[in-house]
Amino acid sequence: MAAALVLNLTPGADVLFAIACGARGGWRAGIAAAGGVALGILGHVTLAVVGLAAILAANPGALDVIRWAGAAYLLWLAFHAWRTPPADPQRAPEGTARVFWRGVLTNALNSKVGLFVAALLPQFADASAGPVAPQLAALGVALAASGFVVTAIYGAAAGAAAGALHRHGQLLNRVSALVFAGLALRLVWD
Repeated sequence: MAAALVLNLTPGADVLFAIACGARGGWRAGIAAAGGVALGILGHVTLAVVGLAAILAANPGALDVIRWAGAAYLLWLAFHAWRTPPADPQRAPEGTARVFWRGVLTNALNSKVGLFVAALLPQFADASAGPVAPQLAALGVALAASGFVVTAIYGAAAGAAAGALHRHGQLLNRVSALVFAGLALRLVWD
């Protein structure tokens, strides 16, 4: 849990996404984004449990496809954030269901999360304690739950501070765009 907490507290694409959603749509949107991210983590956990993550790690071509798709999605988010006008407090926020599914996609296309899950979870499984798959699943659920809590706090805090953030909305959109683009470049170069 300590490793998971350190990972979750370190702002990355998922946290930035939840903050942006919270700032635009309020605390509910920030929490919905965190829920989507947590479901995306559970997708990576499922892949690790059934061994597909190991297959992806062994097949660099497949991993490259996922990495490039993730980078393309981050660049799309950067483009969208750069061109989006500051949030209008009078405008209805984006629906939480849509924010939730965008959170799933943001995390699912993050190959670094998949590799981290595939590398982290097996270190804590003990074959002498019984079947490994249920152990990995339990560890993965704990990872997703801690990720949800931390990311939801970031998203909800941004939603609570939305009034103050709206005054600097254009600047925040541009900073978000630059961070998303930077994360995309990092994903491509790593």
